[in-house]
Amino acid sequence: MDALRRPRPPPPHAHRANGTLPIATHAHYSLFEIIAAYGLTGGKNQLLQLQTGAHWAQAHHTELLFITLEKSDSEYSPTTRYEDYPISPTLFHWESQNTVSPETEKGRRYLTHAERGENVVLFVRERKKGPRDETAPYVCLGNATYVHHESERPMRIVWKLERAMPARLFQQSKVAAG
Repeated sequence: MDALRRPRPPPPHAHRANGTLPIATHAHYSLFEIIAAYGLTGGKNQLLQLQTGAHWAQAHHTELLFITLEKSDSEYSPTTRYEDYPISPTLFHWESQNTVSPETEKGRRYLTHAERGENVVLFVRERKKGPRDETAPYVCLGNATYVHHESERPMRIVWKLERAMPARLFQQSKVAAG
């Protein structure tokens, strides 16, 4: 039976934002499972087709960051090969979209999310495709808090993870990010 149809209790480290969501830190999810968990729908109540690596889930006061570490020339343009990588098991370097600066609404939201009572949740995968050419799932790294940033357009932000990455995932991520 499909995991999305089968109700299940929230795992011990479920991400919580405005109630319990069926998303657990360090678990693997397809993009559509994440979209469904956050109730992100478009016209005719169909699931959103996200095309960007950052999405504001307003109902949950949560910024969702979708990060692919290994970005091939064939799948990513030079303007979307952002430098995203783990610094340590609890610190993550992430680049925003090229239009974001501290003066934009999105940039201000990144910088002030904690004081505004908003969340930032990181979802990371090593590469876009898995070993059988299927779309690779994301690992939920959970809630993150703004530490500092450099530059703008794109902003280079360091996030502190609420819960450390598992050691194996940290090592794999370092290798995948180059």
